[in-house]
Parts: sequence; C-alpha cells; structure tokens
Amino acid sequence: MTYQAASERLADLGREFYRRGWALGTSGNFSAVIDREPLHLAITASSVDKGRLTADQILEVDSTGHVLKPGQGKPSAETLLHLAVVGCGAGAVLHTHSVWSTILSDYHMGQGGFFIEGYEMLKGLDGVGTHEHREWLPILENSQDMEALSAETALLLREYTNLDGFLIRRHGLYTWGKELDEATRHVEILEFLLESVGRRQMMEPQY
Repeated sequence: MTYQAASERLADLGREFYRRGWALGTSGNFSAVIDREPLHLAITASSVDKGRLTADQILEVDSTGHVLKPGQGKPSAETLLHLAVVGCGAGAVLHTHSVWSTILSDYHMGQGGFFIEGYEMLKGLDGVGTHEHREWLPILENSQDMEALSAETALLLREYTNLDGFLIRRHGLYTWGKELDEATRHVEILEFLLESVGRRQMMEPQY
C-alpha cells in the first residue's frame, strides 16, 4: 500500500468509526504498514477530529516514530504502541474508544481481562471457525508513559501469540490484522462482541 492510498483509507475509516461512535472527538488512532524493510508506517496525527479526518492529517513515520513525511500535526504519543504491535507482525493497527470497550476494560481489570465465547460473530476473527471458540481479551493498565506501555504491549503479544486485540483500562480497544481490511473487520467484530457482552452483563442480577 502506498502512503497516499493508506492516507485516504485511514481518513475514510476515521470518519466511519466516528459515525459509528467508536472514535468520537479526537479519540483513537489508526495506522497501516507501507514498507517493512525499512519499516515505514502511515499513522494518524495526534489530536485530530476523527469525524473530520482528512488524508493530509496522516503522517509517515519510521520504526522509531520519527516523521518521514509530514502532514498536518505531530505524531501521537501512542505511535509507540502501534510500532510494538506492528513489530509482532501486524500490517495495520486500529485503536478505538467506544463506550463498551471503555466500560468493560474498567469492570474486568481486576481479572486482567475476560473471555468472550459462544457468539457466532467470533467467526469473523482471523482463524476462528466456530462459535465455540473462546477468545481472551486482556486488559492493560492505562499510563501516560508510552515507552513503558509499549514495552508491556510487546511483552503481552509475545506471551499470547493468538490474540486478536487487547484493552487499555478506561481507554479503549487495540486490534490489528495482516492488512487493513482484516484489521477493519476485527474492529467491527470486536466492537459488536464488546457491546453484546456489556449489555448481557447489565441484564444479570447484581448482588
């Protein structure tokens, strides 16, 4: 994918995710690998309104987060998290801030994550062929120290090699794919599952 194509696609996704309530205001950030050797990444600039995201608000950075092709704005501090996920093989990384990912990441923090199982929509995740699949969604504690958080992310992905996403407490969802289409599908599937789990838990008796 070229930088121009990636920029246009990421801008389209930002506006779509805003419309669906997954990246309101300036929340969220999205990236796609342009080259592997050396690594070049197209990524949204920091603090841009996703409902009005444009292609010129997508930057090109290298493996250290240094800007190679400037756009409007500066790289997000969370660029380091994207680089950590890409370093484990992802071709695109999408980070959303939906209500359900935020609530559930707080509610289940004490267990370090939670399983999602029995839902037909699990079959939309890469490599999952049955609703009987049990998907583990870990939760990391939020931090403004992005170097430490990115190192924790890399450690998590080395420990759990079959993850399709993780949550950051009171923050949101990170998911990815081999390429942008797969990552987009994972956002749609996981956001559906998070809302389903959240609404189901609201129906359970509270003691």
